[in-house]
Amino acid sequence: MDSEPLSDAELAAIAQRCANATPGPWVSSVEGRDHHGGSNIIIVGAVEDNLEDIEPIGATVADQDFIAAARQDVPRLLAEITRLKSSGGV
Repeated sequence: MDSEPLSDAELAAIAQRCANATPGPWVSSVEGRDHHGGSNIIIVGAVEDNLEDIEPIGATVADQDFIAAARQDVPRLLAEITRLKSSGGV
């Protein structure tokens, strides 16, 4: 991993990718763990949003859980980095 601090441009690019992605929440739903029958999927958005789910082909369960959680985790991490930078903590 790169040990250099993230630049403002890098943070802005990450934030833009988050903004461009389908809104959350995203929830990993694994056949046999979370439901019975069907495929492993990532449920996208709220039920009333009627968005198409993501079916990750070839992903491990751990990878799928990571991808789904990243939709919520990355914006929170960006907010924390911004807070720390503004307070002089980073």
